[in-house]
Amino acid sequence: MRLVVPFAPGGAADTIARLLAEPLGEQLGQPVTVENRPGGGTTIGAVAVARAEADGHTLLYATPNVQILNPFLMRSMPYDAAADFAPVIALMRAPKLLVVGPDFPARDAAALIERARRAAQPLTFASAGVASSGHLAAAMLGQMADLELLHIPFRGTAPASQEVMTGRVDFMLDNIATLLPLVRDGKLRALAVSTSEPAAAAPELPPLARTLPGYHDASFNYILAPGRTPPEVIARLNAALNALLDTPQVTERFATLGIEKLGGTPEALAAAVRAEQERWGPVIRRGGISVQ
Repeated sequence: MRLVVPFAPGGAADTIARLLAEPLGEQLGQPVTVENRPGGGTTIGAVAVARAEADGHTLLYATPNVQILNPFLMRSMPYDAAADFAPVIALMRAPKLLVVGPDFPARDAAALIERARRAAQPLTFASAGVASSGHLAAAMLGQMADLELLHIPFRGTAPASQEVMTGRVDFMLDNIATLLPLVRDGKLRALAVSTSEPAAAAPELPPLARTLPGYHDASFNYILAPGRTPPEVIARLNAALNALLDTPQVTERFATLGIEKLGGTPEALAAAVRAEQERWGPVIRRGGISVQ
């Protein structure tokens, strides 16, 4: 079996996919190999799965780009985001942290927003790239708070966070697993978590929704199969992955990374994808965000 990851090795998606691959193979009685197919804003990996045999032997480790974001970000796509894939299971959600440099004057989200309103020039925010999850999360913050913000994209989270640490960029929003160690080391200061409830990995941090009611964002990862995969094959994959998510190995690792495990039925995943599309489509359109 192949589990296609539409990103290069070493990133968050690749890390979780490799955590799941071996025990999934044990659940199914056959080895599962992680295959990295980066590029094209996840379209290269997505096309590889969409065109694969629909026999359950090729799966896609999906992030929101595949079905939720790319239809709004791209003028044309090389696959049908709905028809070319079959939902298998929701895997996890991970909150983001709103962080500033250690010398930034604001001590909480409300002070950051007030500073942005009063500033002569727009506050700057860093991200891992145009249309990255951090870019969209900060764009939603700006829209909900009615702020003018200046986006500074970088090639990855590491250089983006470095610029926030030094104070050359004002703030950023990105995955808790990546930023929390930097907060713990005093290199960044966290103002809030992006989810509507406190995060288990950092319960002392308030949700951004306490300052911006209705704000909620969490990285959403899930598994897809080719669109013509028979229902009985989907059911077998879903059962194996639900069992895997309940194992101590996965439960403990997810807790360490600050990740909320999900699971559930293919139907529940399909509903979650539709809800995410309804939430992010207006943010992308209002922000005029696009990729080539």
